[in-house]
Amino acid sequence: MSRKRFHLYFILLLGLPCFGATAVAEEPVAARQLLLQKTVILPANTVDTRLIRVRFPPGYKTPIHTHQGTGPRYVLQGRLRVEDAGERHDYGAGDVFWETGSAMTVENIGGNDAELVIFELGTVE
Repeated sequence: MSRKRFHLYFILLLGLPCFGATAVAEEPVAARQLLLQKTVILPANTVDTRLIRVRFPPGYKTPIHTHQGTGPRYVLQGRLRVEDAGERHDYGAGDVFWETGSAMTVENIGGNDAELVIFELGTVE
């Protein structure tokens, strides 16, 4: 191939994207975000797991209670005030926290419904 022809091909190759040539579409990639990481000592070899979705109307506050197991909690929507093991924290949509299994309350402090996903790790009864 002559030098002149090589330069012409090279210029055409470089110029194609500028003249409306279709670029090869990249494959979509799933976005991954670590929300919570915690080392857990399990109370037994067999653990009972539950995934629970709870909706709290505006102003609702649970009585003091405990759950059968500790675990991560994910706020889907709204604003929640959580008092757990003597500590108080406010959480909003997208927040994740670890519930200790101690006596606790949850209060919807927002003006709309709040939703929480509870992933519970408990001992098998």
